[in-house]
Amino acid sequence: MSRNNSPRKKNNWTSPSDLRAQVQKLWDKGELLTPLIESENCFPKRLNLKGPTSKEISENFEEVRLWVKALTNVSHFRIEIKTFIHQLFGINSIPGEAWIDSLDAALAMLGKRIEANRFSVLLDETRQRQPLLLRWLAKRPLKALELADRWSLLLDTVDWMQTHPRPGIYLRQVDIPGVNSKFIEAHRGVLTELFDISLPEDAIALEATGVGQFSVRYGFRNKPARIRFRVLDPSKSPLPGGGTPDITLDSASFARLPAIASRVFITENETNFLAFPPIADSLIIFGAGYGWDNLSNIHWLSDCLIYYWGDIDTHGFAILNQLRSRFSHVESFMMDRETLFTHESLWGNEESQALQDLPLLTTDEQSLFDALRDNRIRKNLRLEQEMIGFNWFQTALAKVAKGL
Repeated sequence: MSRNNSPRKKNNWTSPSDLRAQVQKLWDKGELLTPLIESENCFPKRLNLKGPTSKEISENFEEVRLWVKALTNVSHFRIEIKTFIHQLFGINSIPGEAWIDSLDAALAMLGKRIEANRFSVLLDETRQRQPLLLRWLAKRPLKALELADRWSLLLDTVDWMQTHPRPGIYLRQVDIPGVNSKFIEAHRGVLTELFDISLPEDAIALEATGVGQFSVRYGFRNKPARIRFRVLDPSKSPLPGGGTPDITLDSASFARLPAIASRVFITENETNFLAFPPIADSLIIFGAGYGWDNLSNIHWLSDCLIYYWGDIDTHGFAILNQLRSRFSHVESFMMDRETLFTHESLWGNEESQALQDLPLLTTDEQSLFDALRDNRIRKNLRLEQEMIGFNWFQTALAKVAKGL
């Protein structure tokens, strides 16, 4: 065996910890629990084992001897020995294969017997109460273990939903012992997966996706959308005393308002919303970025002139495009090249750009959007609406008031 004093590169032979890591990976992927569902026996399992080459045995004989000893003394694994004849050391035996022979051995090696027993309890309860959910357990066994102390309540919730599909009530009104609205809200993600498996298709609004659409997807009542607005014509204020107060109504109540304006402004900035001056026969709505569902059923808006005032950046135009999908006659307000270049000293940066095509923009809007999206003026250019000079704003508003 060579005895030079130069440092040797650390070998990559399989160690006992490497074998354990392979079994741990099986646990992490759920592969040690899913066979319990269908009583499959997937053992014995052969593990990857890499040992020394003939050259390495010659050069590191003592190190190889210690490696063999470590592997053959390891618990819970079965090490199969292979014999070979070495030209220097004669007949030798080293580990050739590593096996783990049973689920119990794997669980004992990882210290996971308690967890496996707990999973078996979940499995038995699910098999008796909601056998359709066995395929969820097969897919998400470790998630089920995380929920072990709440699993019975989750099954109670599934039971209740099967009896009350699309209930048309608020989550607060669900009457299940031990379950309240906070429990349901905290577990919307997993309940979505369970409901999708266990409920009939006609009880699910498939187009409503994401936890934010949980109530819509399964037929619960949602808290009403609210619309914040100011009537800019004091003579048409819906409140006694006139003025232009800041008002918030649920969308249904807003929809029932009498015709109090023929012109509607929408702005994304709260300061602009509050500072918007009085103007005849007009009101202003405080926007909410993407999503205009709260305005979609306000039918009298279709008879109003609507002006949208957003930031001059790619997302501002994307929001305008989305609003036009509800109200095709919307006009943009101060979202033009002249406004942009007049305020060049106040340009900022848009962190991330909207890159999708926007088919509902006008020709001028499309030209400016393309220039921003393609960074032709400056990279990630943005002019926030609150940066626009107030005198510039008042001049533009006066032109609108005159119908110019």
